[in-house]
Amino acid sequence: MRWPLPADTTSSCAPANYPAGTPGRGSGLFYARNGARILVANIMGRVFMHPELDDPFKSAESILDACPLKEQADAIIFDFHAEATSEKQCFGHFVDGRASFVVGTHTHVPTADHQILNGGTAYMSDAGMCGDYDSSLGMDKEEPLNRFISKMPKGRFEAASGPATICGVGVEISDTTGLAEKIEPLRIGPRLAEAIPSFWR
Repeated sequence: MRWPLPADTTSSCAPANYPAGTPGRGSGLFYARNGARILVANIMGRVFMHPELDDPFKSAESILDACPLKEQADAIIFDFHAEATSEKQCFGHFVDGRASFVVGTHTHVPTADHQILNGGTAYMSDAGMCGDYDSSLGMDKEEPLNRFISKMPKGRFEAASGPATICGVGVEISDTTGLAEKIEPLRIGPRLAEAIPSFWR
């Protein structure tokens, strides 16, 4: 069954491989400002996380079957939310040539492996978090540090409130093929070395 058009612009994304009945949709088709149809999908990895979830690779296959690149979608973006870099990389290779971009999330640290895979899919293991990097994964560092040292909680985790750094990634996608032509990291803020995609300037 093919993805229904016109595009749905109201549903929120949740991992596509969550159990049936979980609120939210695993993917949605949205219109970009230029009218392009963009399929955005979220899938959660299982390694070191939730092994009881449905197979993320089969979930991706179902999404791609329902909404193929350059047939029902002009671009396809996967957010692969996972702990293990190996699982993220294998997922990128699995959809290579059938998706425009795979970006890993969850580990909060921007990786330096942004690349275009052999089949034309842009890939980055983790885009990094947006927040205060003088922290522990965005939390005020005192309580996490205390728990590592003493193994005893003294209080609740609180969000770090220092100056924020924005981390992400820029990708240029071909109007003709729906595959990636360029990928570069984005980092703006006081803690990390600045990086702005050259094709955005």
